[in-house]
Amino acid sequence: MNNNDWEVSRIPDQSGRVAIVTGAGSGIGYETARVLANKGARVILAVRNQQKGETAITRIKAQDADADLRLMLFDLASLDSVKRFAVDFNAKFDRLDLLINNAGVMVPPDSKTADGFELQIGTNHLGHFALTAELFGVIAKTQQSRIINVASAAHNYGNLNLDDLNWEKRKYKAWTAYCDSKIANLYFTYELADRIRSAGLDVTATAAHPGWTATELQRHNRLFEILNIFAQDIEMGALPTLRAATDETAISGDYFGPGGWREWRGYPVKVQSNKLSHDRLIAERLWMESGKLTGRPFNL
Repeated sequence: MNNNDWEVSRIPDQSGRVAIVTGAGSGIGYETARVLANKGARVILAVRNQQKGETAITRIKAQDADADLRLMLFDLASLDSVKRFAVDFNAKFDRLDLLINNAGVMVPPDSKTADGFELQIGTNHLGHFALTAELFGVIAKTQQSRIINVASAAHNYGNLNLDDLNWEKRKYKAWTAYCDSKIANLYFTYELADRIRSAGLDVTATAAHPGWTATELQRHNRLFEILNIFAQDIEMGALPTLRAATDETAISGDYFGPGGWREWRGYPVKVQSNKLSHDRLIAERLWMESGKLTGRPFNL
């Protein structure tokens, strides 16, 4: 490590701030929630599995008894669940400083969400699109609030078929569907950043990717599990997300990832996503299609 390496010690005090971390029961989400709570934030662990959420809170509290944590259950693969979560949150909180859209699934067998979406685009993109739309009112009225979308270097292999997002016309390919969902995260981030900027709102939209980090995401792929011997640990893998969430110099549209070889490992730096991910026409069309599919037009 050198003096230019960005690490947890650089995170400013988060006291008085409210953060939601989706998928905070394990992996990068857990580590993100832990660090933010250690820095004084009130952190809502938004998880699908109550037992995993409770275990995560117990682990964090064992290290920091003063950690301010809340467990709220919801399922990104169900729009009804997303709606209930947002209604519940808005009834309990009058501010939201950080919305960290972290949860996701990776290369599962061909399956659908409760609403009939292909599971990966439905969970990784459409669920977070709907959640952000539902919570945007409270985000917009919170000064210096921020939305962080966790993407992946796999976006480099993504190429959305906007006429068949849910794989109803093509033979399902799990890896391709995953990569498509990850480039969708970036289209969402960049389009959101542009719309926020045009509206003159005090909200920042950033993205991050963890590089090659060993997490439960790889449980559906034996090769990835084997290659995890080369992966960095969760503490390092969470740093790009934490920087995207807390770096006071970050601006809308910034994308953070590991600074090492091929962005697989290392301390977080600003990185560039591929040229296709910056296609404004695709981003705008995905935004409109996402609003239609979820029934939550995001008028911003």
